[in-house]
Amino acid sequence: MTTPTARRAHASRVLPLTTALLTGTVALYLLLVAFGNITDFGTNQQFVRHVLAMDDTFRDDDLMWRAVTSKGLQDIAYLAIIAWETVAGVVLAAGTWFWARRDDIRGRTVSTYGLVMVMLLFGAGFIAIGGEWFAMWQSKTWNGLDAATRAFTFAGVVLLVNHLPSGREGSRE
Repeated sequence: MTTPTARRAHASRVLPLTTALLTGTVALYLLLVAFGNITDFGTNQQFVRHVLAMDDTFRDDDLMWRAVTSKGLQDIAYLAIIAWETVAGVVLAAGTWFWARRDDIRGRTVSTYGLVMVMLLFGAGFIAIGGEWFAMWQSKTWNGLDAATRAFTFAGVVLLVNHLPSGREGSRE
């Protein structure tokens, strides 16, 4: 039979490890997405171009004024997405490193920044702006809302785990 003290000691070891592994998983995901976008630039470039051009939507005149048809502006948006993904992945990798070193304060802080960056990209960028402003939800071909929702939810769950009390707060073990 374990004592409450033994259970707290176990939790103080397990939760930071769990947080490090989950944060590292999100970092890996983001870095692989960025790597794929860099090495296979044209595939998602076309995705971004079609979403911004709104060329596969219902073509409602009340919405089409929102379309961005300039390939230059579309490509700037795509490069900004890749840069954001890369920075978020690196920030999350650093957060993972701090968690692994048992530096809970810096691990939590840096991981929070990275996870919020992921949630902003997929929540504000893809779900709100892409999905609603550019009516991506109307497209049968260029609809990334399911993938964006999965990434947003994944980062949100890890953010919640990141902020669970581990019993090691305030210390750098």
